[in-house]
Amino acid sequence: MEDKTLMERAGQYDDSQIQVLEGLEAVRKRPGMYIGSTSLVGLHHLVTEVVDNSIDEALAGFATHIEIYIHKDNSVTVQDDGRGMPVGRNEKLDKSTVEVIHTVLHSGGKFGGGGYKVSGGLHGVGAAVVNALSMYLRVEVSRDGQVYMQEFKRGIPEGPLTVIGTTTEQGTKTTFKADPEVFEELVYDYDILTARLRELAFLNKGLRITVSDEREETLVSETFYYEGGIQEYVAYMNRNKVAIHDSIIYVDEMYETMQIELALQYTDGYVENISSYANNIGTKEGGMHLEGFRRSLTRVINDYGKRFGYLKDNDKLSGDDVREGLTAIISVKLEDPQFEGQTKQKLGNSEARTAVDRITTIKVSEYLEENPDVGRLILDKGLMAARAREAARKAREISRKSVMESTTLPGKLADCRSKDPKECEIYIVEGDSAGGTAKTGRDSHFQAILPLRGKILNVEKQRLDRILSSDPIQSMVAAFGAGIGNDFDREKLRYDRIIIMTDADVDGAHIRTLLLTFFYRYMRPLVEEGHVYMAMPPLYKISKGKKYEYAYDDEEKDRIMEEWGGRESQFDIQRYKGLGEMSEHQLWETTMDPARRTLKRANVDDAKMADEILTILMGEKVEPRREFIEKNANKADIDL
Repeated sequence: MEDKTLMERAGQYDDSQIQVLEGLEAVRKRPGMYIGSTSLVGLHHLVTEVVDNSIDEALAGFATHIEIYIHKDNSVTVQDDGRGMPVGRNEKLDKSTVEVIHTVLHSGGKFGGGGYKVSGGLHGVGAAVVNALSMYLRVEVSRDGQVYMQEFKRGIPEGPLTVIGTTTEQGTKTTFKADPEVFEELVYDYDILTARLRELAFLNKGLRITVSDEREETLVSETFYYEGGIQEYVAYMNRNKVAIHDSIIYVDEMYETMQIELALQYTDGYVENISSYANNIGTKEGGMHLEGFRRSLTRVINDYGKRFGYLKDNDKLSGDDVREGLTAIISVKLEDPQFEGQTKQKLGNSEARTAVDRITTIKVSEYLEENPDVGRLILDKGLMAARAREAARKAREISRKSVMESTTLPGKLADCRSKDPKECEIYIVEGDSAGGTAKTGRDSHFQAILPLRGKILNVEKQRLDRILSSDPIQSMVAAFGAGIGNDFDREKLRYDRIIIMTDADVDGAHIRTLLLTFFYRYMRPLVEEGHVYMAMPPLYKISKGKKYEYAYDDEEKDRIMEEWGGRESQFDIQRYKGLGEMSEHQLWETTMDPARRTLKRANVDDAKMADEILTILMGEKVEPRREFIEKNANKADIDL
């Protein structure tokens, strides 16, 4: 009897419950598996998938120019001058090859059939996935003197591949529009697209990439072409930094069947900036090629220092010492790359580690011996880093004993009563005035307030020992309770939500950027695991009679006034110059009340934008460069 009750509660589960998704149905059912998400990130990934096919033609030596057009309706066209897709019939499926490529998963010329020796596409799903997730897609192939065309709607062919004209050119042209039934966002961000396209042009020297945005009244168009490839990429990354040696160390060598490109230059900064790629795919989590480079560079610099007497027998620079202030690009192109998953975050080929290690050892050693002045500058910087590392270790020990292991919390911290970290949140507030208002207006059961006076250190410009001596940073480390840097322990975190609450102006944007970069550099799990948020305070309070509403920008203010109607003199408009001008009630109902507040969660990609802003701000003597911050402050908060 009991078994029957359990069976009834569980519901019927038999053969009829097992479903088999056929064709592209699986892609539309679970798009995140193929493009990561259906947000803005996934939307842009569609363009990347199509462009990558054209890039593979360039890698094969056939395409020299790729053109991308963003049309007024946010459809996109990608056109190349490669060989053009094969247009014959696939005997196995009795369909045109063009149709197979766009409708059958795991089909393509990148499985060892000789079509491509090097490719970023591994699974043969790119074109088919874009087709499945597009409201419509049209492909035109110029090949063998004729133009072929086929159209699809939501992955389903509208008809067979047909000849629509003649031509003397060759290549593939794909136009598609993302499906609103799938994507949450349908408007492309021009800056996000151009950043990736510029990156691809750097990684493929001699390739011309043009992007045009037809959505503006005046056509916006840019062409990216870099004869120097990743050498110019390093120069671009260091454009607002001070290099300690003028020349960029560059290596372009073949190791068996693998092409290895390295470009590196040291700056007077304190943070390493290394990007790695495999077949043009950015490997954010590194992998064997990055491991081989780091291991080799550390060994080469130490051997050079000992051989020429800069290091004594027992002295040894750590990898962190050697890479302090280093900007480097590692790009490998290999026949059979093994990535982790379709999103390709990490390269797993062990042969890449061996190859990059050996090439780096040989070529960087040769360069240092031929350029002893540069070698001496690099050694001096490494030695200074080693001394600072030792000082930081001692400072960290003092900090750990006096703060982290102590029950004493910062004097300005107004802590919450709850001891359950999962329900607690802490507001990092700009200034004592706003801090006082926030302390009065908060819910003290679960909300803690930590006021910080002024801007914290720009951690991009300071070593760890200097960072650890900063009072605001010490206060945050003590309040959070989880340590800093290599000592950071997520399990000891005292608050589940860390909320940055700064003024809604330029200086507030600057402080948010500094804080976000500090968390990213020295408390990265906070960002990676989604513990960092931005509070969004309003700029205006608009009142008319007894009713009032808050506006977060000028456009929203104008919209509210238009909806309410009447003359402007009938409105009482209060502009908040800072959080300190708000009453405790206003601050609570706009920014701190969980039921009504607007928070943006930080993620790792946003931290990269913060890094870019700080790069521009490295010359902060000119007041933080206001024009740049005003233009980019909102982008630094995208999906925070």
